[in-house]
Amino acid sequence: MARPRIKDVARHAGVSEKTVSNVINDYAHVSDRTRRVVREAIEHLGYRVNLAGRHLRKGRTGIIALVVPELDIPYFAELARHVIREAEERSLTVLIHQSGADRDHELAALAGFGSTFVDGIILSPLALTADDLRDRTGFPPTVLLGELLEEGADHVAIDNERAAREATRHLIGLGRRSILAVGGLDDSGLGTAQARTRGYRAALAEAGIAYDPAMLLPVGSFRMPDGARAVSRALREGPRPDALLCLNDQLALGALRALHEHGVSVPEDVAVIGFDDVEGGRFSVPTLSTVAPDKAAVAKVAVELLQHRIEEAAAPDGAGSRAQAPQDLVVDHRLVLRESTERRARG
Repeated sequence: MARPRIKDVARHAGVSEKTVSNVINDYAHVSDRTRRVVREAIEHLGYRVNLAGRHLRKGRTGIIALVVPELDIPYFAELARHVIREAEERSLTVLIHQSGADRDHELAALAGFGSTFVDGIILSPLALTADDLRDRTGFPPTVLLGELLEEGADHVAIDNERAAREATRHLIGLGRRSILAVGGLDDSGLGTAQARTRGYRAALAEAGIAYDPAMLLPVGSFRMPDGARAVSRALREGPRPDALLCLNDQLALGALRALHEHGVSVPEDVAVIGFDDVEGGRFSVPTLSTVAPDKAAVAKVAVELLQHRIEEAAAPDGAGSRAQAPQDLVVDHRLVLRESTERRARG
């Protein structure tokens, strides 16, 4: 059976094809009766809007790309679910690409993968530099997630430095003074780990606690085995800490395992807090205190901003000359306090 077309709907409803198009596009000037009759015809015939054709008539494909370092990191998987939901609300399809934190892969994504099949990119870069982002002439519109690498690029993130400062203050407020930063990086880099380390140091300074670089535990990657190895090594080789600030929840979950294996009680002996509020932290033993970014808001703001930039780019010559300057948008976060820092969970 042939797929029903818009003219079939018009014939069945007894209206013009233009009226059917107006109903599909939800134009306000269509009467309620006509709208009802057309929708009943659409339902009866099983008509489906040809989104690809609609987008192509506008000079676009209706496809955006979400590029993340690793798909099996729960934060990125949860974020992807929110991005897909937001894109669907706007009749957009999301292509998900894993960069592996490789600069060549991130550059390829920035260039639209060498083709015109994506209208825009939401990119969470780990390997790119500010220089990589400066000249993007001819590249698709791009919104960056994470730390801001280049002031000339649209960007969406939480305030990682402030969030880490608040998490560290929470630990200090519990009376903890020997606080390890698992995944901490104290260098001039512009990444998320560096921003969170700056927040950690700022909280120590506010409390009059001397900063010791040995209290940073760098890791090879931000996964559970890396957190477990770093904390096991610290427990074997150095003075025992009384708290851990873990720069993501995967590191924190690995740290909980290492503490358990060394007979360390959490939170009585060592309090632990992570970042990202992934689902696994709500079911660990003990449940994990964490910094919770508003992932739904990150997705919503990023997709809205990208769609706006795509529409600007597709505007007739001259119409985009009044384009807004690149935006640096900050999304809310909150502390979620559970059993790993408090015997009674509050969140």
